[in-house]
Amino acid sequence: MYRSLRGGTATTRPRNGRNVLRPLRLLLLLAAVCGLVVGQAGRRQNTSTQSGVLVSVVVKRDDKSAGNITSKQLSVYDNGVEQTIKNFTPDPSPARIVLLVDNSLTLRAAVDKLEKAAREFAYEIYEGDQLLIVGYDEEAEIVADWTDNAKSIETSLKGFRKKGQPHLFDALSAVVDQALSPLAGQKRAIVVISDGLDRGSKTTFEKALSELQANDIVVYMVQITDRTRGAIRRDVPKPRQVIEKLVEGTGGLVFSIDETVEAAKSVCDELRKNRYVLSYVPSSVPYGEARRLLVVGDQGITIRSKSMQPPN
Repeated sequence: MYRSLRGGTATTRPRNGRNVLRPLRLLLLLAAVCGLVVGQAGRRQNTSTQSGVLVSVVVKRDDKSAGNITSKQLSVYDNGVEQTIKNFTPDPSPARIVLLVDNSLTLRAAVDKLEKAAREFAYEIYEGDQLLIVGYDEEAEIVADWTDNAKSIETSLKGFRKKGQPHLFDALSAVVDQALSPLAGQKRAIVVISDGLDRGSKTTFEKALSELQANDIVVYMVQITDRTRGAIRRDVPKPRQVIEKLVEGTGGLVFSIDETVEAAKSVCDELRKNRYVLSYVPSSVPYGEARRLLVVGDQGITIRSKSMQPPN
């Protein structure tokens, strides 16, 4: 038996031996308890503040040299207006990473390829990191609950199968709402293994992206060949556009399904070694409006961050 990750009144029915998905209240309770324990273990503080804005950014030197980067080497623009940086610090804290895997029927990737991609991350995470693996078609459901046990994850991956239509935007919204929002204050990321196709979600792409940005969650994409071959789609972005907008809008990266070893290493290294948190107090903030956000570095420094700051 399972319960869907989607919001609302999900029905319960058998599904090919998937792990039991906890009822929503219990899942949220467990997440809250985990958040308390992690906070006591020295993770960074909450990423929201009444006096300003906290933004997680990826900062790298182009020559890959070591050494801390300071706030004097970057600039922040909110709606085109340069802001005064209040604080800028490295964030080497452990990460909570969701692997969100498309296992819909027409996906142009075999199940064993999906398993391999997920398995690479299971063996690449750093000490203290934890993975949650969620498979989705018309429903989003837990394949492996939060854990750092690679052997346990590998066993759970046999729960992947190909069935139904890909409700990607619904799955993203469900993961944010039920799995990651309760962990506010922790470093959070989603790795989507998909071609970017959505077919049938009730959640719009714009809403899903806004929720990610509001929660300061970065999205990495492991891209599978587009099953639509670039066909024009009514009312929703093309799969390739979905992938591009998700990573550009949240500060992530795109990898090919054929380079999963590199993808897993790059993502895990970046989350542990190259993440910083900066804060600023925005000037002339329009009430209730989203604002364009741009963080740039001096020559020789590459910076990625979310592209929008949702309304406070």
